[in-house]
Order: sequence, then structure tokens, then C-alpha cells
Amino acid sequence: MDHLTIAPIILPLLAGALMVLAGERRRRLQIVLGLVSTLGLLGLAITLLLQVDGVAPGAEAVVRVYRLGNWPAQFGIVLALDRLSALMLLLTAVLGLAALTFSLARWHHAGVHFHPLFQFQLLGLNGAFLTGDLFNLFVFFEVLLAASYGLVLHGSGTARVRTGLHYIAVNLVASLLFLIGASMIYGLAGTLNMADLAARIPALAAEDRGLLEAGAAILGVAFLIKAGMWPLGFWLPTTYAAASAPAAAILSILSKVGVYAVLRLWLLLFGEGAGASAGFGGGWLVAGGLLTIGFGSIAVLATQNMARLAGASVLVSSGTLLAAVGAGQVAVSGGALFYLASSVLALAALFLLIELVERGRGVGADVLAVTREAFGEGEEEELEDEEVGVAIPATIATLGLSFFTCALLLAGLPPLSGFLAKFAMLAPLFAPGEGGVPATSWALLAALLLSGMATIVAMTRAGIDAFWAAPDDAVLRVGVVEIAPVMVLLALCIGLTVGAGPAMRYMEATAATLHAPAGYVRGILSAAPGTRGGSP
Repeated sequence: MDHLTIAPIILPLLAGALMVLAGERRRRLQIVLGLVSTLGLLGLAITLLLQVDGVAPGAEAVVRVYRLGNWPAQFGIVLALDRLSALMLLLTAVLGLAALTFSLARWHHAGVHFHPLFQFQLLGLNGAFLTGDLFNLFVFFEVLLAASYGLVLHGSGTARVRTGLHYIAVNLVASLLFLIGASMIYGLAGTLNMADLAARIPALAAEDRGLLEAGAAILGVAFLIKAGMWPLGFWLPTTYAAASAPAAAILSILSKVGVYAVLRLWLLLFGEGAGASAGFGGGWLVAGGLLTIGFGSIAVLATQNMARLAGASVLVSSGTLLAAVGAGQVAVSGGALFYLASSVLALAALFLLIELVERGRGVGADVLAVTREAFGEGEEEELEDEEVGVAIPATIATLGLSFFTCALLLAGLPPLSGFLAKFAMLAPLFAPGEGGVPATSWALLAALLLSGMATIVAMTRAGIDAFWAAPDDAVLRVGVVEIAPVMVLLALCIGLTVGAGPAMRYMEATAATLHAPAGYVRGILSAAPGTRGGSP
């Protein structure tokens, strides 16, 4: 059972390698390998989540430690599984299965090497969530980014090539900053193991703290570029809009990798036990999050393109998470984790849904200012002319109801999980206290209300154009493998709503361990050589 911790990395690695060896001519074998691997990842993620959550209420959380080569954690490669990483593994597996299933209708043969790239994308994501040191976090970041470059370009077209090159350039700069920041931290602390860093930072000399915080700031900029924080996230809406639907669906969690890294490292290295550096950068996270919400809301209102609307919504969700994390409260972080799960599922469903909704619309169907040619669309001749699925009477009604559900989730309107998540974040900020309600709490409330209003206005406008202004003779052909992933993702959001109590208990327990990382540090550093796994 100890080896299950590394299985989410090994499984897609083996599947991707076998796909490369099989070659593009054996497409059916690649499909089978991909489905088996992704279903296996889903089963592993559920098993691991149940294992780390199987502790008594109030007890210290379990941290499963896996040391490659059986080296001590301070010197070797270590994987660490706790509630947060288990949650991210589960979200990755769910999105991976939904996107892969959707792609089987037509997108997987729009270009070469889709299936191995997809598996390597899952490999990089799982590795980033499991690694316990900064160097291997960089390694897995590069793996997932290299795979995402291919997925963004998959399907050809001028728009994908142009935005793909921008995406590559921006992320290469972010990777350089990552290396510089990690090198500065290593030069001061003498380690890159996250738990060991948390143990050493409080004892650093006062004259070294300025350099430490400079290195952490550079490292944070790299993470915030990937998270899409304003003004670093200018590339995100156009890149996600240009990507194919299944690629955009799995890419929707890539921005959350940056949020995950900020959440993990900021609370671990600059929490209450960090001495003079405690809380470093928290104000910048709040300010940057609020500005990102504002920028994303303006982009949502300004766009006339549904895919760009979804990309701008990714910015709104990232800004919301960053501002909530920067608040530095356990209860707010619990609500933010609930919001993360809800928004990731809803955004992936929206990216897939847009592909289906726009299938029956002609060139120039977007209203007002822009046309498809302005964004380089309409260049996938084979895919655009290919008929997929069957026409059924309830297709329009099903797509319309799904679009309406996405609008409610992203706008944070009751009664769905988006509203519950925002309420869970805001309620602790307005709890009675000695100093009254701080100005940042009012600012976050205003930002969430205005972003929700902008989202519902933009989604209503897009929905009217797509469903009410469409030609009467338009017939949509939708395959079961296309509509099923959308329905499953939305059903999971509804499940979060119905099961909000157990879900919030899990999120709150996760937030509590993140804000009190002593158990995480002790679980990694105290695991004696000779055993593969351990817990505090």
C-alpha cells in the first residue's frame, strides 16, 4: 500500500511511453491505454484521498511519505501526500477522464501525439502535487508545461500557433524566475526540501532575511505567472480560448497549480512559525487577487467570444483564490478550497460545452464588435466540416440547461456550490471582532459581487446569442461521448452542493493542517530510513 503514493506518477509515465512506442498508426491501442491509465488514476486518487482523510476528528492529519532510493528526506527525493495533494489529485483525475472522453469524438485525431501528450500532462500535474521539494517541483512544472505546449498547439490553425508561441515564451520566463528564486533560497538555507526549509527559516540570521524574502518573491512571481495574477496573466484568456476544447478543459487546472504552490509554500514557509518573516507577501496576494478579479471581470464583459469569456472566468477564479489565501485565516482558506473544487469543475464543463454550442453556428455569428476571422478561427477545415454525433430533439434543451448551470456556478448565485463557496469565504471575514471589519474584507465582498454580476451579464448575453438568436433550422449533432463528460462534471458540482457539509468538513480540515504545518514538517523529517512511508 505504501507504493500507491508514487503510482499516480508511474501510471501515466508508463502509459505515455507505451503510446510513443506504439506509434500513431495504432490509435485504438493508444485509446485503450489512455482510458485504462486515466480510470486507474481516478481509482488511485479516490483511494489515496480516503486514506489521508481516515483520521479521527481533531487528530493530526496523516502525511504519507515516500522516499525514492530510501534516502533521508533532507538529502533525497521525497513525495508527500496529505489532504491538499489528495484533493488536487482527485480533481486532476476527474478532469483528465472528462477531457479524454470528450476528445474521442474527433479531437484526438486532429493532430499527432495527442494521447502521449495527454498522459505526460497528467504525469506533470500529479508530480507537482505530490513532490516534497522545490527542485522536483520545478522538474514536474517543466514536464506539465512541455506537454501543455503540445496540447495548446494541437489542431493547428493560425490562432493556436500565435497564442501558443506567446504561451511558451511567457512560461520560459517564469521557469527562469523559478530557478533564480530556488537558487537564492538554497544558497541561504542549504536545502530545497519544503519541510526542511520550514524548519530552518525561523533560525536564519536577521541579515539574511532580506535575501531570503527576495528569493521567495522571485519564486512567487513565477508561481503567480502560472496562476494568472494581474498583470502577469495577460496571456491566459487568449491561450485558453485558442486551445481545443479537451485541451482547454485539462488546462483549466494548470492555473490552479500556481495557486496550489502559493498556498502550500506561503503557509509552510511564511506562516506564524516563520519568525520575523511570518506573513511575508500576504498583503500583495490580497491586492493582486483583487486586481485580478477586476481585470477578469472587465475581460468577461468586454469579450464577444464564448471561449474568451471562459478564459477570462479562469482569471476571476484565480484572483478569488489568491485574495482568499492572502487573508491568512483558516476558515477563509477552507472556503477557498471548496471554491477551487467547484470552479475547476464548472470551468472545465464550460470549455467542453462551448465546443458543442458553437458547432451549429456559422462564421460571423458573434455579435457586435468582433468576427471569427479576427481571432484566426475557421481554419480547421476537416474538423469544422466533420459531422459528429446524432441529432436528437432534446439536444438544444440539454445544452441550454447545462449552460445555465455553468452560469449559476461561475457567477456564484444560489443555490449551487459556487454560492456556497463564496459564502464560506466571506462569512469568516465579517465575523464580529475587536478591531471591526477590515477594509480588505469589504473590498473582497465588493469584488465578488461585481465579478458575479459581470459574469451573469456576460453569460446571459452569450446564452441569448447562442440559443435564442440561432437560426431556426440549425441542427446540432452531439455524441454521447461529448455530452456525457459535461453532464458528469456538472453533476459533481451539484453533488458538492448537496454534500456541502461533508465536503466543507474535509476542506476545513485541510485548511487547518495547512495553517498549522508542524505535523506536515514532522511527518516528513521524522520518517526514519528503512521505511517507504510514514506519518506523524
